[in-house]
Amino acid sequence: MEIDRRTFNSSLLATTAAFAPGAASAADPVPPAGNVVLVHGLFADGSSWSEVIPRLQARGLNVISVQNPLTTLPEAVAACRMVLDRQDGPTVLVGHSFSGMIVTEAGVHPKVSALVYIAARAPDAGEDYTALAKTFPTPPASAGIVFDGDEGRLSEQAFLQDFAPDLSPAKAKALYAVQWPFHKALLADRTTNAAWRSKPSYYAISSKDRVIDTGLQRFMAKRMNATIVEIASSHVSLLSHPVDVSNLILRATGRLA
Repeated sequence: MEIDRRTFNSSLLATTAAFAPGAASAADPVPPAGNVVLVHGLFADGSSWSEVIPRLQARGLNVISVQNPLTTLPEAVAACRMVLDRQDGPTVLVGHSFSGMIVTEAGVHPKVSALVYIAARAPDAGEDYTALAKTFPTPPASAGIVFDGDEGRLSEQAFLQDFAPDLSPAKAKALYAVQWPFHKALLADRTTNAAWRSKPSYYAISSKDRVIDTGLQRFMAKRMNATIVEIASSHVSLLSHPVDVSNLILRATGRLA
């Protein structure tokens, strides 16, 4: 099924993705969950979920934002698993951007009831994500990555123009100020699990994304047989469209039809 590409403000379009062999069905009943664990991606830290967290807490959910070390994938996954271990009961695991890698790997944890991807990477087990991404147009933000030795970050110009162009300049600059650098080694790692093949999955596509190509997002979301919403947003829909993102997470917890 083709995803409706019409843009719209503060609204969501749910679709059922094409069946991917071995993937969990989007039509499967959603196990109710009382916990949500959020994982941030590159060019950010745990505060990037600041607009989503209070909306989930207001619905009685226990919410934790993982401080992703952005060093290596195994270390990032270990940090996520430590938080999952502490949860009491079923937990929805949510990843933005690069942390889709972490969600895909750590999501096999027995406490994880569903996965939510927000404009996120969603590789298959052992897949070379970089090679996959090269089969789609190169997003503009890629040219704005700068390195100091082994540490990478996004330049301020690229951050404002490509990462968060639909935030106010003041808000985007504040987000830029807390940008956490990533290590080159992080980009070379591959997942060994594909949790979306066994867990109910949800995907929020950003139709105005300049960090991860929108066509690539649609491909990954369809492949995992996710429940899909498309938001007329930049890469940071969790900040520019927090109501839409929160509602998708609430659907994954079983608290919103």
